[in-house]
Amino acid sequence: MATFDDYANKYKTIRMERRNGILQLTFHTDGGPLRWGLQPHRDFTYAFADIGSDPENQIIILTGTGDEFSGPRPSGPNRPGGTPRSWDAIYWEGKHLLQNLLDIEVPMISAINGPALRHCEIPLLCDIVLAAEHAEFQDSAHFPSGLVPGDGMHIVMPLLLGANRGRYFLLTGQIIPARQAQELGLVAEVLPKDKLLPRAWELAEQLMKQPPLTRRYARVAITQDIKRKLLDLLGYGLALEGLGALDKEPY
Repeated sequence: MATFDDYANKYKTIRMERRNGILQLTFHTDGGPLRWGLQPHRDFTYAFADIGSDPENQIIILTGTGDEFSGPRPSGPNRPGGTPRSWDAIYWEGKHLLQNLLDIEVPMISAINGPALRHCEIPLLCDIVLAAEHAEFQDSAHFPSGLVPGDGMHIVMPLLLGANRGRYFLLTGQIIPARQAQELGLVAEVLPKDKLLPRAWELAEQLMKQPPLTRRYARVAITQDIKRKLLDLLGYGLALEGLGALDKEPY
């Protein structure tokens, strides 16, 4: 069982603040918008485990820094190669990152402050999803960059968009603007950026009016089916992604 003091300043890419049981996580890289890489991949995996084991966390808010939620788009093919042993760390963290996220047994709200171009499945797995007007969603780092979309994207996006729209999104590098994302059911509310976090806190305080076990067990009930799908398919997708990444043959 972790306490806030144990992990509040532990992770390089996550700034944390907690007020009255509401924990806000702000993703960043050196104080600016999150630049995806091995560091956040590792940080998120262990941070979600710490957060989920702290009973003082009653509601979680996820947001980003500046005008972007996560990026950047890769500038060229992203095929890390290496060896099976080097891929094993990514495989292990990739499985536990999303499992640990869903094992946080309190309601989660995402306030997507701008484009989510890398790992948009993370904020989209929250129970309430808010987005700034200029936000957009893309899986820029997988198939468009020569990788199998196996980091849970192959599960989450077809689940949220529907099978055909989800596969189209993954295979074409489609960019979905915030308003279209709302129409497609990815996003609940689209707001001006300056109203985004206040609205997230307003909703968090509204949820806090429910009894603690009602909040906790509601989260468990409405995520159980997603967790089952991740258990069945997440490791398989990561393994296929690794096999593809290790292929040295030219295009």
